[in-house]
Amino acid sequence: MSRRGVCTRPDWILVGLLAFLVSALGCNTFQGAILYRDGTRALDAGDPIAAIAALEEAAVLAPQASEVQNHLGLAYLAAERRDDARGAFERAVALDCDNEAAQRNLRGMRAAAPPR
Repeated sequence: MSRRGVCTRPDWILVGLLAFLVSALGCNTFQGAILYRDGTRALDAGDPIAAIAALEEAAVLAPQASEVQNHLGLAYLAAERRDDARGAFERAVALDCDNEAAQRNLRGMRAAAPPR
């Protein structure tokens, strides 16, 4: 922490790390990660509408993030938007076929689907 407005060594390390991440990953990726965190927190708190808003924005900023799509699917499901949930789970699996949570969620959606 800082004493009387003077940054101590740990503060400078944190500032340097954040600066490196923003420059290496880009501001959009960093902002996407913050939105993913906020959306996940809203989902955990039982607020799917706030979760959807944050996670949809995170998906725009980090379109290759399978985890964002999976959590967006969970938020859609919590808001009873089943078609949107299925699409998000499908995108999550397409982005990362090793995302076991997304695979499990997609299988659950398919198993619960009424026969055609």
